[in-house]
Amino acid sequence: MSEATMQVQPLVGKSAALETTVTALAPPRKFLAEVQGLRALAVLMVVSYHVWFDRISGGVDVFLLISAFFLTGQFVRKLESGEPFGLIKYWIKLSQRLMPMLILTLLATLGATYLLLPQSRWNSILEQTWASLFYFQNWFLAAQAVDYYAPDHSTASPLQHFWSLAIQGQFFLLWPLVFAVVAFAVQVFHVRARPLLIWIFSGIFLSSLIFSIMTTHSNQAFAYFDTRTRLWEFALGSILALALPYLQLGPGTRLFLGWFGVAAMLSCGFILQIGQQFPGYLALWPTLAASCVIAAGATGSRFGADRLLSIKPLVKLGNNSYALYLFHWPVLVIYLVVSGRNQAGLAAGSAIITFSIFAAWATTKLVDFPLRKNKWFAQRTRHSILLSVICIASVALPLTSWQKHIEDNRPLLATANTTNPGAAALWPGYRGKAEANAPLLPTFATVDGDWPKFPSECKTETAELINRCENLLDAPAKKIVVLGSSHAHVLNTALLDMAADNNWSLTSITRGNCPVSTDPTEGLSESCVAFNQKTLQEVLDTKPDVVVTTSTRTNVAPDIPERLDPSWVEEANALNRSGIPVVAVRDTPRFTQSVPACLEDHPGNYAACDASRADLFSPSAPTDSAAAALDNTSFIDLTNSFCDETICPGVIGNVIVYKDDNHVTSTYMKTLRPIFEREFFAATGWHLS
Repeated sequence: MSEATMQVQPLVGKSAALETTVTALAPPRKFLAEVQGLRALAVLMVVSYHVWFDRISGGVDVFLLISAFFLTGQFVRKLESGEPFGLIKYWIKLSQRLMPMLILTLLATLGATYLLLPQSRWNSILEQTWASLFYFQNWFLAAQAVDYYAPDHSTASPLQHFWSLAIQGQFFLLWPLVFAVVAFAVQVFHVRARPLLIWIFSGIFLSSLIFSIMTTHSNQAFAYFDTRTRLWEFALGSILALALPYLQLGPGTRLFLGWFGVAAMLSCGFILQIGQQFPGYLALWPTLAASCVIAAGATGSRFGADRLLSIKPLVKLGNNSYALYLFHWPVLVIYLVVSGRNQAGLAAGSAIITFSIFAAWATTKLVDFPLRKNKWFAQRTRHSILLSVICIASVALPLTSWQKHIEDNRPLLATANTTNPGAAALWPGYRGKAEANAPLLPTFATVDGDWPKFPSECKTETAELINRCENLLDAPAKKIVVLGSSHAHVLNTALLDMAADNNWSLTSITRGNCPVSTDPTEGLSESCVAFNQKTLQEVLDTKPDVVVTTSTRTNVAPDIPERLDPSWVEEANALNRSGIPVVAVRDTPRFTQSVPACLEDHPGNYAACDASRADLFSPSAPTDSAAAALDNTSFIDLTNSFCDETICPGVIGNVIVYKDDNHVTSTYMKTLRPIFEREFFAATGWHLS
């Protein structure tokens, strides 16, 4: 689509009522110093709360509101004056303004990752670099259900904070389109622009806020990163920009609103326990507080809050707020990883903030401002496009090369029998010997992504953490369905190889942190219970030859190493009564720390990452007492392939057993296939093809 086709034609003279309305409005000020100071205050809240208080401040929500406030003012002025929007040009100029600092942050973070961070964290950071570069980091984190409130920031990604920039980027694409639609309606139907915009943004505000409250209640970890749960914050900023010229506030009211808003903003993170209820209705606190400050505007009084917000240091910091937000989080996370600390103390935190402010000031002055004001880029649109292309390529090329290098150097399993036997090293009568100096499999750089590999891409429902995978056979001899949590999904590695050899279809329907159970009192979310009920009915309708799932749950509480949920027995019974056999696998260990990270912290000392078997498992399987009540359910216990009599190692036969603190690596599951296959055929009574 050409730039010309995206422009809105002049509206002057189209509506006398519109002209009267525009004339009646107070002339806008060109520079709102108090709002720039408000932006600085918001970024200081974000930085200080992250570094010192391990809390969410609400400052990001203020950023979102301010972004909408300024963008709406800009487009309304164009709309009412008849100036063409030039959306393509607008987006290109926006990219020119945002990209250089973003790219600088990504390149610096990648360099620090290579030099300072353990290889077990590389894969995730490289994936998040792509997500950050193309403004979908919020959806990437939502799909992983990242805990943004985790008190230990050393375990977070140094790029995790890009989620809010991704949401803003999506907003910068969506909102101008809304104005283009309104401009068309003004031209064709001769409606007034401001009232129509207020109706539209009010509708967005109400629908998004309701959705935000509901989603936050049902799936808060996902809701935090969901663009749809934040649209009402942008809508509120737009409504404020549209209504502000009509507000006739007295001096006393302005003074009160200004200071009330500042006080409410600063106190939000301390007063509200927002960790598990944000961004729902609680996000109204910081956004309405910021709205009060903006509505108060320039009071003209030396006692006004705007007098404080307009001081030069705050205004200058507001000019550097974008860079400060970009820099502070990677600096904090990398410092915590290198220092081995969970939190930055007063001295270290002060140094982190000081360094981040200086870096933001220097890069804004030396990089951002010169590029933004460069006349060469202003001369031609293609010059700005060239800058964006160069920016993207400067990250995409080394990123692609790095990921290819990791893949090209992934050790093959061809030598596993002699150097990396994995599970075989624990089997009675094993005569081989794992070479002491053999490199571990999978490598630290690839362990993070060591999941089962289906022949076709799995279908995911990220909002519910649902993963549906199939091996897609047309005329299978048997049909297998895997149900349960991500621990059940791990079993697919062995099942996939067996299915390929025996012409079985394999369908896996799993949901993160959602074992087979239908009782919410057993520590499961309402959405998990609903998923299990729906999935159970689907399986009863399709009648596969067998259902495979995990049975027990390990480390469900500090004093309960393992248990079998009563409702699990009920669900297995329901399958059995319908003539569907169940093969139930005892759960695998859950460690108290990430095994790959521990191994990197203790090179060559694998024993440092072992755990006590008594701490991870019950002395006898909890399923023993339930077996008699299930006439068509067979139980597989692989515990002796993960632990000896006293210890559950993190490395077995030169293979890393866990990709994190609880999920078994696909590499280890491959070495476990012979014993899994033997147990599976014994449980089902099937025979090799």
